[in-house]
Amino acid sequence: MIGFDQSVGMVELARARLGDRATLRVHDLAQPLDWIDDATVDAIVLALVIHHLDDRVAALGELRRVLRPGGHLVLSTHHPLADWRRLGGSYFAIEPVEEVWQGDWDVRYWRQPLTASCAEFFEAGFLIEKVVEPRPGPELAAFFPQTYEKLSERPGFIMFRLVRPS
Repeated sequence: MIGFDQSVGMVELARARLGDRATLRVHDLAQPLDWIDDATVDAIVLALVIHHLDDRVAALGELRRVLRPGGHLVLSTHHPLADWRRLGGSYFAIEPVEEVWQGDWDVRYWRQPLTASCAEFFEAGFLIEKVVEPRPGPELAAFFPQTYEKLSERPGFIMFRLVRPS
């Protein structure tokens, strides 16, 4: 198993949990994965990362390069409708968003329509195998009833299973 994150702290947490069962390193996905050989990875999980990258096609292309033919990339991102409902403006806009979360966390990400995301997947050489708009589990209702209610009616995230064609 190989894992990487741009955050030193996240890599340290993963090392504490996984020990020597995984090769873990700090890596910025905006840079080439030159430490991973071509077509050597069976599957990749990219959770809530892609929308933070400026050159998503280049990053996706690197992930495709290291995947074996027939390998899968499972990724999640903000649902484009969630960003549009919250931020307003044109749903079809492709633009960076800069916000401060939880009072002191500067965050920058891209909002774009579903069509643009799908076009980037295709441009990077992937085919879409499955799309999921997850709904919250009932356990969320016990702890965060308002969030549960909101996500039961409006999607917050979207997930894709992409395949590198053989």
